[in-house]
Amino acid sequence: MSADSSAGVPVVALVGPTGVGKSSVAQELALQLGQQGGQKVGVLSADSMQVYKGMDIGTAKVPVSERLVPHFGLDLVGPSCAYSAADYQIYGRKIIDEDFHLYSEVSKSYPLVVCGGTGLYLRALLDNFDFAGLGEEELQNQTELRQKYEKMLEQVGAQKLHDMLVSQDSRAAKEIHPNNARRTIRALELWEAGESYADIKQGFKERSSHYPTLWIGLNCSRELLYRRIEQRVDDMMQQGLMQEVSTLLQAGYRDALTAQQAIGYKELVPVLEGGEDLEAAVAAIKQATRRYAKRQLSWFRNDPRVQWIESDDMTTAAVAQQALQLVEGYNCSRHSAQT
Repeated sequence: MSADSSAGVPVVALVGPTGVGKSSVAQELALQLGQQGGQKVGVLSADSMQVYKGMDIGTAKVPVSERLVPHFGLDLVGPSCAYSAADYQIYGRKIIDEDFHLYSEVSKSYPLVVCGGTGLYLRALLDNFDFAGLGEEELQNQTELRQKYEKMLEQVGAQKLHDMLVSQDSRAAKEIHPNNARRTIRALELWEAGESYADIKQGFKERSSHYPTLWIGLNCSRELLYRRIEQRVDDMMQQGLMQEVSTLLQAGYRDALTAQQAIGYKELVPVLEGGEDLEAAVAAIKQATRRYAKRQLSWFRNDPRVQWIESDDMTTAAVAQQALQLVEGYNCSRHSAQT
């Protein structure tokens, strides 16, 4: 669907660093939008870790009991499955383009609220970007190819797999850290399809909307954000993050691709398996989360389309109300002409 054909279904993208309160604001905004039209408005998660089943506490998913509106983009695959931005693009655009009619409680009269901090997912979903040669049918046909590289990863490890990418596509290899096995596998898939991960990354520097989208960024002072992050990690530990990691290990996901990448999981594995210091592991989770939040802010700050709300002294309801005012002032036709 092009921007012109989707003009009647604008999207609200609620973005910002982890710990700033996006999920709560997104749900409150969806509730307020729904109250205006007498319908429920859905929230689509754009978080690369929330797609995984069984990883709930550490990825800060909204608990099922607290979901007051339809939520999408959660629990899509198991922790051992590679899941790419291209996969998410297909899934998310189906939600926007085709599947709304399957959910009678979701109104097409009001925007879908897309909420998340994974910039690559958001750009893949909402901007004009073609994962060349990797349409839905092609991606389905690549299951065996992906499984081949995942098996190879188990046999030779991430560094050897990255070395293989260096020999096949050195430009792509320069863009990917050797420890990022998921992205290395993706780059190898692209290479076999005749494409380069480096070219795809370059394509994301150009911003052109696939849907009319209102980009709203949530932020607060660095001091407050870091306090919230530290408190959230403490809350996760109290909610049972250690047990969640233990359950994943017992289920055989020790060497799963996600376990090697996900903050809050990789730090606790050595505690459970080798008796490493728990306090040090929790401190490492907090530090890694702060660094991740800084990278997220840099990503979204570079996008001039984002309208920022500084939420330091505001309640969730107040932030949602300010976001609602931005939605009400959104001029779809004017926005489409500018992008």
